[in-house]
Amino acid sequence: MRRYDEPERARAREWLVTAVAEARAGLAEGGIPIGAALYGADGTLLGRGHNRRVQDGDPSLHAETAAFRAAGRQRSYRGTTMVTTLSPCWYCSGLVRQFGISRVVIGEARTFHGGHDWLAEHGVEIVLLDDPGCAALMGAFIEDRPELWYEDIGAAEDD
Repeated sequence: MRRYDEPERARAREWLVTAVAEARAGLAEGGIPIGAALYGADGTLLGRGHNRRVQDGDPSLHAETAAFRAAGRQRSYRGTTMVTTLSPCWYCSGLVRQFGISRVVIGEARTFHGGHDWLAEHGVEIVLLDDPGCAALMGAFIEDRPELWYEDIGAAEDD
């Protein structure tokens, strides 16, 4: 994994603010507090979104998917950055690989270690911020709503 200098990490933390706002919006709606944003190579916000599985009854509407859809069609995703509050699951990791998103900024991977190692092995730049606020938000949700969390990650509570 590439080491990022402080200016790059500062920009990643700035972008994470957008994803955290989305995660909080999802929680306020009664959903799962995971947020994401897709930024262009020039730093322009292309799209943002949050997990809406519960709100819309759509199991495919993860935060990264919502941000990707909100960005609309792009000629290329080379140079783009997906920012997410939580390590992306296999479904969202597949989206990153399928469309050639260059970088993923992850708020935290303590509560869920998704497919970011696999992404790194396949040339996607990973910036893991290990943000305590993201971990606290997700940890509190898992404690309060374990049944919804395990449904979201496709596992039984006793797995």
